[in-house]
Amino acid sequence: MTEAVIVDAVRTPLGKGKPGGALAGVHAVDLLAHPLAALLERNDLDGAVVDDVIVGAVSQVGEQGVNVARRGALAAGYPERVPATTVDRQCGSSQQAISFAAQGVLAGAYDLVVAGGVESMSRVPMGSSAAGTDDLDGERLSARYPDGFVPQGVAAELIAARWDLDRRRLDEFGLRSQELAAAARAEGRFDGEIAPIKVADGDGGLTVVSSDEGIRETSLDRLGALRPAFEHPYWSERFPQIRWSVTAGTSSQLTDGAAAVLVASRERADALGLPVRAVVRSTVVEGDDPLFMLTGVIPATRKLLDRAGLGIDDIDLFEVNEAFAPVVLAWADELGADLDRVNVHGGAIALGHPLGASGTRLATTLVNAMEQRDARFGLQVMCEAGGLANATLYELAR
Repeated sequence: MTEAVIVDAVRTPLGKGKPGGALAGVHAVDLLAHPLAALLERNDLDGAVVDDVIVGAVSQVGEQGVNVARRGALAAGYPERVPATTVDRQCGSSQQAISFAAQGVLAGAYDLVVAGGVESMSRVPMGSSAAGTDDLDGERLSARYPDGFVPQGVAAELIAARWDLDRRRLDEFGLRSQELAAAARAEGRFDGEIAPIKVADGDGGLTVVSSDEGIRETSLDRLGALRPAFEHPYWSERFPQIRWSVTAGTSSQLTDGAAAVLVASRERADALGLPVRAVVRSTVVEGDDPLFMLTGVIPATRKLLDRAGLGIDDIDLFEVNEAFAPVVLAWADELGADLDRVNVHGGAIALGHPLGASGTRLATTLVNAMEQRDARFGLQVMCEAGGLANATLYELAR
């Protein structure tokens, strides 16, 4: 039976998604091209063997519009005959790209495909694809949800209130993310997954960016001094249960970055002499309450485990996107997951969340962590706007 396998996974370093960030001067197409090209270079692979390139991007406008996947693949030197498409499942866009790639392999439509993701949040700001639109919902959706939805930060506060997550616990989780990411960087655990990138230095020369820019030294006292990031009288009146405890220190960072994963059938990987690093065992997508928006990770994880015939304790490592601290903590409390197995190299609170690239970034970090820790099963799950979530189960190749 055909298996969909991970041959390689690589990412850019992650830069702060604002003017002056380490990657802010890199055009989105060039940012995407970097890991796409690195996949071929690292594996001495002719791009002509690639059947398709599937790329996630959330803000598909400006530099990231008009099928950025195609332009990124051509910029990376892929032959003109290699097709490419761009997908949007919000924050899970490039995790969905991996799912589509694996599904295509299992269906026999692909032998070897690249799944990637990109988001330059400094050059294409979050929400820019909806700019100039006063009404995203239309009459029928508004009739179903007459009270409307909420911003993601408010959704995170609703989750904190529902699962009784207090401010100190959120701050402790934010500190944990920073400390684990700093330790992983110091121990060289990211070295094998990051492809350093040259950027203009402003003086006519080039400088090499090789590490993630968002990791910072902090403390519980410093995190405790931060003001709630999303407090507003309107939302306080509408949701009196909110305690306003989510801060910049317990939220993911706006980030520039790109990542790519090489997915193949085991037969094609063997025929080309390519390494098999992990097997994609199962993928699911699930929806949940769009008001709470970010809780889909809970039913998605349950669905994935049920389909795989596994329990939560059978999973050695988890990557749960740290959109906000309450998302991960509510997920862990609800499912009884051991936090010592979760985001062991830090998460988006420290490393950053480049929206459309985060799915492939998490996969890259997870596969590397599985190899470094000889972990058999790894589970990746991502919350997404609209009450959606993707979950993917990987097994380390033996």
